[in-house]
Amino acid sequence: MKLHEYQAKHIFSRFDIPVPKGKIANTAAEARQIASELGGNVIIKAQVLVGGRGLAGGIRLAKNPNEAGTLAATILGMEIKGLPVHRVLVDEAASIKEELYLGITIDRIEQCPIFMASSTGGVNIEEVAQTAPQKIVKVLINPLLGLRDYQARELAAGIDLPRDQWKIFTQIATSLWNIFTSNDATLVEINPLVLTKDKTLLALDGKITIDDNALPLHPDLAEMRDLDAEVPEEIEARKYGLTYIKMDGSIGCMVNGAGLAMATMDIIKLHYGEPANFLDIGGGANADRVSAAMRIILQDPSVKSILINIFGGITRCDEVARGILSAINDIKPSLPIIIRLAGTNANEGMKLLADKNLTTADTLVEAAKKAVMAAHGDQDGDPG
Repeated sequence: MKLHEYQAKHIFSRFDIPVPKGKIANTAAEARQIASELGGNVIIKAQVLVGGRGLAGGIRLAKNPNEAGTLAATILGMEIKGLPVHRVLVDEAASIKEELYLGITIDRIEQCPIFMASSTGGVNIEEVAQTAPQKIVKVLINPLLGLRDYQARELAAGIDLPRDQWKIFTQIATSLWNIFTSNDATLVEINPLVLTKDKTLLALDGKITIDDNALPLHPDLAEMRDLDAEVPEEIEARKYGLTYIKMDGSIGCMVNGAGLAMATMDIIKLHYGEPANFLDIGGGANADRVSAAMRIILQDPSVKSILINIFGGITRCDEVARGILSAINDIKPSLPIIIRLAGTNANEGMKLLADKNLTTADTLVEAAKKAVMAAHGDQDGDPG
């Protein structure tokens, strides 16, 4: 779950990271009033959960309250990468001398947190990694020990930060680590972290991403979720305890177990198909959950065929079959559906499906071939 900039900065301020004075505005009049309170010279920033706000015109400098209101009215009427702007952050303008980057995320290869710093801030760190990787300083963090002061100093020295700023830099880095661990985050970054002309460090922008699996432990963070930025099917899936991720292909997948779901997508791609989603119905899925999963897949207009691959352990294949039949009776889909059941009560489940003349397969390879051919227009799904 991604937090908006204003939400991230609120958390930053709680952990004593210096941020500009600012408030959120939902109307042009509110922006004008906030600008007046801040002295008139302000930055108007669209609050949407996508990058590239500046290039899209979603970040503008206003020199007085009237101009702030005018710019806010323009930005509040925008869509940035398909997302409507419902609110703007009005921040006091800063006198910038230098823009830096500081962030922490998970290094999946090293299997531990990693701090990154760069003397090139204000642009996506991914761009810096591609064009000037030597400008990124990285430090791996032992999660049992946390960030040590000498590691923070290593980051500061690596980006040629003036020595008189090392103490506050270390405090900011330590606060980032505390935010990262206490909120079960997968990413916390300040971009840019600016050195002002007054020789102070200031978090001009912030980003925090929370691990969805940890949200039950953080109800205060869960309340911050912005559903406008999320795929409707993913929102619906959470209501039923399903794990769903939208993808770009044409073959809808319903599988039980994350590992089997990944293997199913691999087999589809092996046979020149493209998965439309990752959907794990989980262990012990009952007919209601299966029916909900089917409805969610069918909401995606890009789906041309559906592959259902169930390996019954805790999950009973006959229960899955009843859920499939229930969904078909309710929705009456016109798409070809290919079903492979194995494991607990597989024979009973296959018999229920055979009675309805649904397309079945004995192996995953056979099922994948049929699903790919059906998505390509061969309604019989004959793998040849």
